[in-house]
Amino acid sequence: MKYFDYPPVWLLAFMALAWGSARLGLEMDLPAWVGLSGRLLILFGISLMVLAAFAMWRHRTTLVPHRVPAAIVTNGVYKFTRNPIYLGDAFTLAGFSLLCGNPAGVALVPVFMVVIRRRFIAEEENWLRTKFHEEFQTWAEKTRRWL
Repeated sequence: MKYFDYPPVWLLAFMALAWGSARLGLEMDLPAWVGLSGRLLILFGISLMVLAAFAMWRHRTTLVPHRVPAAIVTNGVYKFTRNPIYLGDAFTLAGFSLLCGNPAGVALVPVFMVVIRRRFIAEEENWLRTKFHEEFQTWAEKTRRWL
């Protein structure tokens, strides 16, 4: 099962839930601006993920959960949020729910965030706290986990 325990798999599962619930009769006819909002949320989410991945690549540290990081990244988008990739996932899920015509699917976003926090963020922050104690502490005091 550990081969499936990665954030993109969880994101796809939650997207499937949003899509499935829309198909089960929770789909609504929404104004066109809602679909546009969904697209913008997805674009914003993907942009956050790309910027964060680039910053991690520049610092030569891993993007892969369940691996010990080689460096702590505190600049770029990491100045504003400690978890820009996971935040990007949350924006993507919200946007996808709106695109499906399922505003109720947006209610899945906080559930997704709790799952991600428990499955990945807690472990990652423990590694950072252990390996980069002072730097992590300073960063964590100044930077929110999500927004």
